[in-house]
Amino acid sequence: MSWLRALKETARSGLGVERGRLEPLVAGRGAAGLAVVLFGTLALFGPAFAASAAFGAFQAGIATFQRSWRPRPVLALASGASLAVSTFLGYLTGAHSGFFLGLLALWTLLAGLAWTAGPTAGYIASSNVAIMLVTVTLPTSVATAAGHAAVIALGGVVQAGMIVVFPVRRWGLQRDALADALAALGDYARRLRHDPTAPFDPEPLMTARSAAAVTPWQARRRPVELHGARGLAERIRPVLASLADPAVGAAAEGPERDRVRELLAAAGSVLDSTARAVRHGTPVHLDPGAVAALRTPAGGTPLTGPARRAAGRLVPLLDLLDDVVETDVVAHPDAGRDPDAGRESGAGRDPGAGRDPDAGRDPGAARASDAAPGPGPAPTPDAAPPPGPHAVPRTVSGTAGRAGAHRDRPGLFRLLPLVLRDIRGELRPGSPILRHAVRVTVATCAGYVLGAALPLGHGYWAPMTVVMTMRPDFSQTYGRSTARLLGTLVGVALATGIVQAAHPVGYLSAALAVVSAGLMYLTLRTSYALSQVFVSAYVVFLLGMAGAGVSQTVRDRALLTLLGGVLAMASYAAYPAWETPRLRSRLADWLRADGRYAAAVVGRYARPGAGPAGGPGEEGGGEGAGVRETLLATRTARIAWRTSKERATHEPVRHRGLSSTSADAAGRALAQLARVAMLLEAHLPERGATPVPAAAALAGTLREATEEGAKAVREGRVPTWDAVRAELARWDAEEEGENGEGPPEGSQSAFVRNGAGLLLDALEEVSAALTEPGTTPAPEPPEPPENAEGPRLP
Repeated sequence: MSWLRALKETARSGLGVERGRLEPLVAGRGAAGLAVVLFGTLALFGPAFAASAAFGAFQAGIATFQRSWRPRPVLALASGASLAVSTFLGYLTGAHSGFFLGLLALWTLLAGLAWTAGPTAGYIASSNVAIMLVTVTLPTSVATAAGHAAVIALGGVVQAGMIVVFPVRRWGLQRDALADALAALGDYARRLRHDPTAPFDPEPLMTARSAAAVTPWQARRRPVELHGARGLAERIRPVLASLADPAVGAAAEGPERDRVRELLAAAGSVLDSTARAVRHGTPVHLDPGAVAALRTPAGGTPLTGPARRAAGRLVPLLDLLDDVVETDVVAHPDAGRDPDAGRESGAGRDPGAGRDPDAGRDPGAARASDAAPGPGPAPTPDAAPPPGPHAVPRTVSGTAGRAGAHRDRPGLFRLLPLVLRDIRGELRPGSPILRHAVRVTVATCAGYVLGAALPLGHGYWAPMTVVMTMRPDFSQTYGRSTARLLGTLVGVALATGIVQAAHPVGYLSAALAVVSAGLMYLTLRTSYALSQVFVSAYVVFLLGMAGAGVSQTVRDRALLTLLGGVLAMASYAAYPAWETPRLRSRLADWLRADGRYAAAVVGRYARPGAGPAGGPGEEGGGEGAGVRETLLATRTARIAWRTSKERATHEPVRHRGLSSTSADAAGRALAQLARVAMLLEAHLPERGATPVPAAAALAGTLREATEEGAKAVREGRVPTWDAVRAELARWDAEEEGENGEGPPEGSQSAFVRNGAGLLLDALEEVSAALTEPGTTPAPEPPEPPENAEGPRLP
């Protein structure tokens, strides 16, 4: 993409409006907290102290809007305290330009490195630097500086108190994350009716997993419906795919496919109803038609084999999901439940089914009983019947609601050494975070020096623009620079016009500042450009109340903002951290993660009922990594690849060996590889099942081949899969040598062999996607035996 086109695209994205839900109650609460602080300190201590206190409350209010799973009061307190420390140190050095410039450089460098801890920490740290640039112009002595720092911290305390006293949708973010995951599963079930191999985006499940991590304080207060539903959603997803896919499930057409479509539609309805109940904290109201569809037809089920086993697993999982989320009375015309119908051995009510799969002794583990049973005697019906018309509301049973089983989120004090460790890991050449920290430090200091040198007065507008617009990636930096310039221009023009026309002072100017802040809170999640209009107006009104910046014109502020935006853009162009050259590395990471996941799944067929990590005492991400752990790793790698690709799309950099077409095709092939492994996971054997000895060798070969393939992708070569193909040929030869016909149709060995063939097909699709002019195939391994070419699978 050319520079001109890249600038157009980023500017358009910066000025765009996101379709987000407005939160007027939260915005009103934040504005009310600001008003309490501002008017209180204005009456008690005067305009200068009121301006500092208002900045503390304003920043604390913004912190509570960040997408963080931590309690909102904690974010408000952390924001107020960190801003108080920053501004106090700024006050101490503000009278000496050299000392203040050194402090500014150090603080900005640390703010840039804070992005290692995530966007919330990065935003709060950057905002602290920006507000410090403004507030240090107010006090005149050390004692006064201490007083200003105290009232800034008070602003954070008041905002935290407002959240505690006037809560709005307690656990709302966690509810939304879990509801989005359930709704995504419902949509997936409906799409499978028409496209049996429809893709599924794992991001909602990963977001729900992140939201499920809570501190001990949160764990004691978490609503009961947020305890076990995510674990069930994780287990429902592979069962849905296994039920729908003709390769391992029902036939592509005929009575079996009709029954599968009926079950998928009913599952989608149940999942949607559960998602609505979780989002709003109400009982689940199930559609009677969906409940009826989950019952076995009067004439018996047409499903056979793996499809029948998947159906026999799906309904108990949906039933347990309704147990976790309290269910209202279900109206149904049929008789009550037959407790023995539709219960396959090991597929009934599992007292631990609602547990968080990431909680407990082994967070990366997946119990053998958590997966659908392997091949064996099929149950008579294809599903368990629903409750009768006189059922009572059901509550959490077993361990689903146990508060003790949860993913732990470290508190702020426990988090600090972890963040410092991560920051040390980023202190290396080529680190995008380190490059961002250096860029933002140099540009901010340059903006401060130029702003002070220009005869425009109040030069902090330039460095403030730099530190608030720069982000670790290109598109956000350029998009936010454009949005801030236009938003500041409009906001400063409106506010300055009001100040010059009405000459508001004291309480009137404070009231205008509060209104501007409330409108900023309201638009913060929908449009960055629009929110900057109100931020600029807020600063003008607040400083006007304190008697600072009244003489500065619209032209002066606009020129300084333009200077800051130009510095931000120029610094990224001069010292970039392009995502495009890292695409191959991201793709290789995904390939390796997919290979480990597939190897972990296949290896479990050789050791039915083995430990969650593949064997006693096996941990880590290597040979003994468990199914659950490798599944999470492949999801993380997939999301990292997609994020990297989206960023690279808007960069003015050539692809350097990986075109957009090849990247898309390789991404689809890797998604298919993970999908086939997930289908195999849906039928993992339970303890006591007949092992498949050949699966152990295949698992090792898959792991080694994908490791070598990932290395080839990083080096710009095309991976080859001859070792996997040779291992499958040996498997076929051993099976034919035992009985002369290969594995019996419908046996567990045949099921795994068919899935292994699909894995090989997906790997070959990866190589085909990466085969471009100029690419070099990876070196081939030694020549396989003469009988190495086994039968290909449909």
